[in-house]
Amino acid sequence: MNHKLILNNISKHISLDKEEEKFFISLLESRKVKRKEFLLQTGDICRHSAFVTDGCMRAYTIDENGFEHILQFAPPDWWIADMYSLITQKPGNLFIEAMEESEMLLLPKEEQEKLYVGIPKFERFFRIITENSLVSNRQRVMDNLSLTAKQRYEKFCSAYPTVFNTIPQKHIAAYIGVTPEFLSKLKAERERQFEI
Repeated sequence: MNHKLILNNISKHISLDKEEEKFFISLLESRKVKRKEFLLQTGDICRHSAFVTDGCMRAYTIDENGFEHILQFAPPDWWIADMYSLITQKPGNLFIEAMEESEMLLLPKEEQEKLYVGIPKFERFFRIITENSLVSNRQRVMDNLSLTAKQRYEKFCSAYPTVFNTIPQKHIAAYIGVTPEFLSKLKAERERQFEI
């Protein structure tokens, strides 16, 4: 597997020499998943951070009424994990599922710990992506409380520019908190704007 994408992702925050790159790559496991296959299900203990290299994953919960609440999409060049479970090593409450045939590089938790010892600057890298994730999640809560559905849809299109036309509408609707029918109206309105 070509590791260029993950190395570019890391180089946004820290610099590695060739030996450090080699050591990091040696800790990764490559995984392919079919469409609708789960990387993780609620009740599982999350043992890896996953970096998507191809396809698209989604993380979601299902409430007691059977409604899905999507927390994250992960197209190529995105990391995904059940952070609560990964950090605590307790059973998680997320489903992480492939939306299409996908490929990823997995970094097992125990290998991540080795990485911190072998290349301490990786602690900085994972601190930055964890902080970014925390800020993003907090902003999303604030957006859900204060923005209109149209504004939430526009933010979604900005956050996921490579996939907003390929993700099924029902999943986008679940992510921004509207019905699929209402999302169709928002999408049509947005398309009309771009035609002008």
